[in-house]
Amino acid sequence: MLAVQYARFGAAAEVAKLVEMPEPQTPGAGEALVQVERVAINPADLLRLEGRYGNNIAALPAFAGAEGVGRVVAVGPNVTRVKPGDRVLLHQYFAKIGIWRERLVMSAAALIVMPEADPSQLAMLSVNPATAFLMLTDFVTLRPGDWVVQNAANSAVGHWLVKLAGTMGLSLINVVRREEAAAELRAGGAIDVLVDGPDLADRIGAITEGKRPRLAIDAIGGEATQRLAASLAEGGTVVNYGLLSGEACRVAAHDTVFRDVALRGFWLQRWWIASNQGAIDGLYARLSSMVLSGALSVPVEAVYPLRQLKEALIHAGRPGRTGKIVMTVTA
Repeated sequence: MLAVQYARFGAAAEVAKLVEMPEPQTPGAGEALVQVERVAINPADLLRLEGRYGNNIAALPAFAGAEGVGRVVAVGPNVTRVKPGDRVLLHQYFAKIGIWRERLVMSAAALIVMPEADPSQLAMLSVNPATAFLMLTDFVTLRPGDWVVQNAANSAVGHWLVKLAGTMGLSLINVVRREEAAAELRAGGAIDVLVDGPDLADRIGAITEGKRPRLAIDAIGGEATQRLAASLAEGGTVVNYGLLSGEACRVAAHDTVFRDVALRGFWLQRWWIASNQGAIDGLYARLSSMVLSGALSVPVEAVYPLRQLKEALIHAGRPGRTGKIVMTVTA
């Protein structure tokens, strides 16, 4: 059986290696054997391989890959949640091992049955769309027509935010760092797209005709966080989920002290830890139904077989991509 392992930190395409592993054991009580179908490559995966992720693996060698989709092959005693043949969502947090492998045994209680939809879209479902949905719903109570602003709008989470905001009737302002990305978003249906800059708050105010957003979603950090904070209404909230700039978030005292603008952080794994199984199942049932109906999808730029791991990782780390990189493990 093939799996992706790394024994040191460094450039993802250099440190990630395909290794032969023993076949997983027969599933025991409460467990299921899953054949992995497709896996997604996320920025967090690349950061883990580079040793730059927030809760990085301490012990090496380790196995790579955070999310994907697979088929249940067999179940152990006392398993009623899934059955052989079910397509299921996979995530490293539940599996406790890297997902980029051909087969794995994991707790059946952690598996979430998926519909027969596009496997590439399902392989990307556990992290980015869930992150986008929860940031839109868990921090500020919004109503249809309310304004929201996000930066890094051409990222994978950004594309999901565009789609989800549309289904929720929200008015979303999308901020990017280069004009080429703005053109791409507009071509994909985004309406209000701005290139970041010092006067961002003024331009957002002009679009909203003074009815400033109460929620901003930040993936960049540094001065970009401050520009979002300055664009918000009094009492607004900036939710940060990434540091693409490599710099800590900055919010001026004028905004925090005199305008009561709050800075919050979001990490999906923390939400999973705090949530019960019913909440987790409900979230992914809602998201998967949107994928099945065609209401939610994001561009896939390329699909590589697992054996072309290096090429896939190089492509995933390439600036200016217009879609996600997915790997096929089995047809």
